[in-house]
Amino acid sequence: MLSSVFKKADAQSITDSLTNNLHRAFVKDSLPGLCVVLVNAHQIIYQKSFGFADIGNQIPYTINAIQNVGSVSKTVIAMALMKAVELQYFTLETNINDILPFKVVNPNQPDSKITIRELANHTSGIIDNPAIYPNSYRFYPKLRSFDSTALNALSENGYREKVKDSSMRSFFYNYLASGGKYYSKVNFGEGPAGGTSAYSNIGSALVAYLIEIRSHLSYADFTTKYILKPLKMDHSGWFVKSINLKNHAKLYLNQSSYFPLYDLLTYPDGGLKTSADDLSKYLMAIIRGYQGDKTLLNEASFKVMFTVQFTKEHPPKNISLTNRNKGIFWNLYTNGTIGHDGDDPGISTFLFFNPKTGLGGLFLCNKYLPNKQPIIDLLVKAVSKKLD
Repeated sequence: MLSSVFKKADAQSITDSLTNNLHRAFVKDSLPGLCVVLVNAHQIIYQKSFGFADIGNQIPYTINAIQNVGSVSKTVIAMALMKAVELQYFTLETNINDILPFKVVNPNQPDSKITIRELANHTSGIIDNPAIYPNSYRFYPKLRSFDSTALNALSENGYREKVKDSSMRSFFYNYLASGGKYYSKVNFGEGPAGGTSAYSNIGSALVAYLIEIRSHLSYADFTTKYILKPLKMDHSGWFVKSINLKNHAKLYLNQSSYFPLYDLLTYPDGGLKTSADDLSKYLMAIIRGYQGDKTLLNEASFKVMFTVQFTKEHPPKNISLTNRNKGIFWNLYTNGTIGHDGDDPGISTFLFFNPKTGLGGLFLCNKYLPNKQPIIDLLVKAVSKKLD
């Protein structure tokens, strides 16, 4: 009896310390709002929110506040990809030109074929042209008030809405096919596919487009059918029009300036809009899947998704394996955790789990955070031992 009291007291001390340290980070970085959640495979074991979803109207940032999560969305591509492989649409070794309705040839490496695996580990040779990619974002200043300072900051950073395509099909043709209006050698790397690492949003979203072609469903509908709906992520979606705007947090440049709402043309690579509550359901399902649950994917698919892609002896160029390796989109960190972070105008996020303890964590904040590491370190430490 006495030992159980000490265990409870110890757990309370750990969570109190975590809360205090998180609050210090929240204040230090002048964040508008922040929500942190820790989970095991079946339930939330810690949750704390700080600040506001809307500073001007003093609306608290809660576990139900909705916002973009940036590249955490790529973990959903990983799940959708493995489901597509299970459905026998293709394999990870399939040449993308066996699926696409147009031909993709890297002009710098015309004899190099690109496989789906290489898209999924960022070695395809398809890269983000900074003159094109930011211009594919769509902003909606008429849907909600915004601050002109934040809008000007977007323009200064290349977000000028010059890309007018209305579908991924059109955009990918124009970006990747030799007859496309955005086509350029600058859209491709110098090395052969598989030989050089270059983080690519466009290459990531191309995987989702391949799923669309073979499934005859939009990627939004495919992920709703196989991921969001089974997990009862009822407050999540890929577009502003599919979200209850009353729950959508304002996305801040700083404490006084905030951005218009926006979508991504290549929405699979960073466009998921969700809450910490819904995202915790997703994280719990990932942990259960790692432990053998077959609700979303079979055991073999989870194993492949979290398999190290690069050997220490022969890594691709331009990647350091000091802190992390790659799985299928997921980051396999050398501290033993698996996860992914996300950044976009007005947001920073992180989602991860520790396979050894069966615990995981996430945070969402409605401002870009240049250095997430202090918060990440707190959460990684917190799940290194069982709190529940």
